Amino acid sequence: MIKDSVIQVVEPWLEERGFFLVDCKISTDNVISIEFESYKASVNIDDCSALSAFVESQFDREEEDFSLEVSSAGIGYPFKVKAQWLKHIGKDVEVRLKDGRKFVGVLQSVGDNDFCVNVLRKVKPEGAKRPVQMEMDETYTYEEVKSVAQHIDF
Repeated sequence: MIKDSVIQVVEPWLEERGFFLVDCKISTDNVISIEFESYKASVNIDDCSALSAFVESQFDREEEDFSLEVSSAGIGYPFKVKAQWLKHIGKDVEVRLKDGRKFVGVLQSVGDNDFCVNVLRKVKPEGAKRPVQMEMDETYTYEEVKSVAQHIDF
């Protein structure tokens, strides 16, 4: 089974329904794994079943045997595609940098090479005795980042 042929079949179906493809993998033993997300609402089991049935109908098992796994991109899992970044503008995200720093901020913007997050930092104003919490916009390149994911606060 060829990954590109699966993607060509799946992407138009997803786009018609307000979804986007996050990942498509085909293992050496022909297990097709499709991960997708919605631009607005969340993905439910009926959405996964519908996509699974559609994919099954598009490929002939007599020609090539395969197994199929369809799932939504998990909440709290790192972003894999730009559409996930764009979907989360204005929302809390957890950023893990390659240098070991980790913080939560509000995703402000997403560019081709970098992104901007609004974070709370302790800053000592000139002449002040104590640091105060201040909101600051910080920009990071994608190369600096280990992972970025939706922040879940319980």
